[in-house]
Amino acid sequence: MDLVDLVLTVCLIAQPNVCHDEHLYFERRGGLTQCTFLAPPEIAKWSEQHPKLKVVRWKCVFPDQGKDI
Repeated sequence: MDLVDLVLTVCLIAQPNVCHDEHLYFERRGGLTQCTFLAPPEIAKWSEQHPKLKVVRWKCVFPDQGKDI
């Protein structure tokens, strides 16, 4: 199965300088452009489930070929 990786850079709301990346993997439906159109509702859903974190940046990438997921 081909996947696309939606990478969210998130920071603690209480400590905005404490940030890390979260990875959401999805079945690829087209290229990265399609991911950018489908990402906003997924980001909103993730944000609702993680109220102490704020998404400050996001991007769509293809996962590393040798990376275990």
